[in-house]
Amino acid sequence: MRKRGITTGLLAAALMLGAVVPAAAAERTVPVQVDGAVLDTVNYLDSGVTYVPLRALLDAFGGWEVRWDSETKAAVAVAGTTRLSADPTADTITVNGHTYNGNVSVRSGRTYVPLRLAATVCGAGVVWDRVLGGAAVTSPDAAYDAEDLYWLSRIISAESQGEPLEGQIAVGNVVLNRVDSAEFPNSIREVVFDAKDGVQFEPVSNGTVYNDPTDSAVKAAKMVLDGAETVGSCLYFYAPALSKGLWVNANRNYFTTIGCHRFYL
Repeated sequence: MRKRGITTGLLAAALMLGAVVPAAAAERTVPVQVDGAVLDTVNYLDSGVTYVPLRALLDAFGGWEVRWDSETKAAVAVAGTTRLSADPTADTITVNGHTYNGNVSVRSGRTYVPLRLAATVCGAGVVWDRVLGGAAVTSPDAAYDAEDLYWLSRIISAESQGEPLEGQIAVGNVVLNRVDSAEFPNSIREVVFDAKDGVQFEPVSNGTVYNDPTDSAVKAAKMVLDGAETVGSCLYFYAPALSKGLWVNANRNYFTTIGCHRFYL
C-alpha cells in the first residue's frame, strides 16, 4: 500500500474536494473507524463535516504525544519532528508552521477537530462509508485500507466463525475474487452488500455482518489482503447444512470443501 506523507499540496486538494458525506441539516453523532476499529468516542456530523476528539484520533494512529497547553489555550501534539496544534479560539490547526482554518471546539474537556482536515494533515486517508453511516480512516502507516479491512473481517467472521483458518481465508478469497470479477461490484463493501440478484450473503440479511469480528477473522482478512489464497478463483460457496445450494450445484463447477463450506468456481 502506498504510504501517505504530510504534504501541503495533497492537503489543499483534499480540502477543495471537501468531505464525502451526506448533507446534514442538524448535528448528529456518527461512528468513526480507524484501520478497522471503531473509536470509542462521541463523534458528530454537523453541516457535512465530521468532528472527532483530536487525542482519540492521534492515539489510534499511534506515536503521538498530546497535551493541553494552558498558556496558548490550544491542544498540542508531537510525533517525531512533526508538531500540530489545534486552537479553538482561532479555529485553526497548525502543522509545522502551516496553518489551516477549521472549526475547533472544546466539549467536555476534549478538543474536537474536523476529521478530514486533521487526518489529512497527518497523512491519513478518509472516506465516508454509507453502510457504516460514518467515516473510515486509514492511518498514515497502515498496511490495509480501513474500509476494506473493516468489512472483509466482518463478513469472514459472520460467515465462518468456528471454521479453520484455511476456511476463513477461503471466504475472504471469494469476496476478493468477486471484486476482481466483471460479474460483481468492484469494492469489498459493495460485494458484501450486493443485492442485484438478491442478497448474496446471509449475514447481511440476519445482521450478523455488523458484529465485531473475531481475532481469527481479522487475521484471516489481513492474510487475504496480503495475497493468501486457498480456493483459487472460486466465486461461490455455501454450507450444505444450511442450504441445498440448488442453483450453485446446477450452474457452477465444484472446486473443494473446507470445513462446513463447499466452494465453486
